[in-house]
Parts: sequence; structure tokens; C-alpha cells
Amino acid sequence: MKLSNSAIVISGAGGLVGSALVQRLSGKGIAVRKLVRKAANGPDEIHYDVDSRTIDSQSLEGTYAVIHLAGESIFGRWSAEKKRRILESRVAGTRFITECIAGLSNPPRVLLCASAIGFYGNRGDEIVDETSARGMGYLADVCEDWENATRPARDAGIRAVNMRLGIVLSPKGGALQQMLTPFRLGLGGPVGNGRQFASWVAMNDVLSAIEFLLVTESIAGPVNVVAPNPVTNAEFSKILGRVLSRPAFLPVPGFVLRLIFGEAADEFLLAGQRVLPRKLEEAGFQFHLPELEPALRHLLGKG
Repeated sequence: MKLSNSAIVISGAGGLVGSALVQRLSGKGIAVRKLVRKAANGPDEIHYDVDSRTIDSQSLEGTYAVIHLAGESIFGRWSAEKKRRILESRVAGTRFITECIAGLSNPPRVLLCASAIGFYGNRGDEIVDETSARGMGYLADVCEDWENATRPARDAGIRAVNMRLGIVLSPKGGALQQMLTPFRLGLGGPVGNGRQFASWVAMNDVLSAIEFLLVTESIAGPVNVVAPNPVTNAEFSKILGRVLSRPAFLPVPGFVLRLIFGEAADEFLLAGQRVLPRKLEEAGFQFHLPELEPALRHLLGKG
């Protein structure tokens, strides 16, 4: 099916991936409407509120796809309140939206819902793919509940895809943006012992994968959206330093991160997953930037 003839609804459209996706799809002539928490401002926005369970469901009738990307950022120190927001923003929001579209007379053909490779927990150098069991820890718990919240859509016959996103690389936000200043100052280096694996993916390939998942009707359920060549944190630091022509040998000790971030340090800064995009590759998806150094050079304009 040609996406140019379709209407696509996106939540989290102001986030790192969402804003890039809106620009990409709109630039191809695809009608994009944004699900927003604030009052709708014009015909391209649809208001929804999870707490009051209100949504303009009529505006969702007959759309081709809903792409749900909204959720509280996991960055920062995790207080009890922060952890509550992380969980509820994902699980309650996803369940509400999927229940809404499941009850439509003319529901969307596909639901793409964000998830994360945090599903796998801290796995050391074990290679994991979509057939692997969930891991242990708070983020694994969140991801499992997050993905289960799409069940109303699946039960209604809507093809539902849980996109387990890796570390999305973009100079405009996320982990890479936060790393650039210290690395450019020559203050970058491995985190902890540096042996934890980083399963990364360039923004360009995230957007291409989303387009691929929109039209590939054979794919449903969990899909790892990661490049096929994960690297250790130490390798990542070395390559980023080389791309920026800066030294990258100053380690950040684990105990310092624990003092600053508490539980969050062990859950996502010092933890690692060596994740492969098995489903995408078996379905024929081609990564444009499968290797880290060319990806960083492309993203940072370094040839």
C-alpha cells in the first residue's frame, strides 16, 4: 500500500524520534496528524487525555496507522515519583489508546508502539533477539507491561508491532547529544568497566524501519530496532573520540554514576544488551548505516 494515500496518527510527535518522523513522512506527502495532550491547535492535531479518558475518537476512524511514541524520559535520577511516571506514561497511555482504536468502526490497519531493549535486562555479552526471554529489573518489568498494553488492539484484529528501540543516535537529542560536549572537550571515555554492550541505531535507520514496518504486513509483535553491529561501551567511546579527533580515555567510574543517578545507573548506564535485529533482517530490511563509525561520521557531518 502506498503511504502517500494514507493518514497516519502519531503520539509523542514532539520527541526525538517523533519530530523526525513527522518531518520525514510529511516531506513525502503523507498526511500526518498528531495526538497531543494540550488543546488541539488546528485540524492536524487530535486532543487526548489519559487521566480523564477523553479523546476525539471520530478523528481516528479510517486512519491507516497509529504510531504511539509518547512516554516519560528515563534519563535522570529515579525517585519513586519518577518511576511511577515512567511506568504509567507508557502502560496507561498505551492501554487507553489501544482500547480506543480497538473500539472504532473503521480502525487503523496497524499500530506501531514504542518499546525498548530494556526488555532484555542486563545480559552481559549474551546475544539476544526477539525470541529471547525477558530479563530482570525495573525496566524489563516496564517494557513487559508496556507491550502487554497493546493487547486490546491485537484482540481486535489490528496488526500490532512493539518496536524495541535501542540507543537512538542523533546529534539533536538523546544519549549522543549528551556525550558530544564532554567528548569534544577531550573529557570522554568509557562508562564503568566499558565492557557492557551498547545496541545502537542511527536515526536515519529508525525512520526507515518505521516506514518498513508500516507496510510489511507479515511482521507483528516485538521487533528489535537496532543496528546489526552492537559494540561495547569502550568501543563506542573509542570510535566517537576518533570521529571527533579527540582523546577518549577518561573513564567514568561506576560508583560515581551510582552516587549521581542511584538505581538508574545500574539499570541503563552500566547495564548492557547485545541485541540483534533478527525480524527486520529476515523480512528483508536493509540498514543504511549498519556500522558505528560510518554512522557517527554521517550524523556528525564528519565525512
